Amino acid sequence: MAWNALAKYSDHGLLVIRLVLGCMFFYYGWPKLAGGTQAWAAVGQAVEALGIRFGFTFWGFLAAMIMVLGGVCFVTGIFFRPACLFLFLVMFVAASMHFQKGDGLMGAAHAIDDGIVFLGLLFVGPGRFVLAHL
Repeated sequence: MAWNALAKYSDHGLLVIRLVLGCMFFYYGWPKLAGGTQAWAAVGQAVEALGIRFGFTFWGFLAAMIMVLGGVCFVTGIFFRPACLFLFLVMFVAASMHFQKGDGLMGAAHAIDDGIVFLGLLFVGPGRFVLAHL
């Protein structure tokens, strides 16, 4: 079978990526969101890597909300591109935090990898299998 024959399944591939990555971000984000103000402040301290030294609770809540709602949007394909943009920004902040802490590329790799996927899918789109099409 030629590799070109698989091209007709690209929407299936996008669905697999959306289901798995979206569920993982919901899974990662839910404890942060449900953790309350202490968890939000701890997560929000990541913005210090960008020189922001105020509103940690707000930034943490925003990041957790983006991870949870962004994961849902990512899975369903509804508001997919805005979700990709916001999830990319959260991963940018996370990678910046790891570099500032001295974790290097190994510490920031997960955030970088996910951020690149979100950035790429921002341009590609969710594919044909989205909840809005049902």
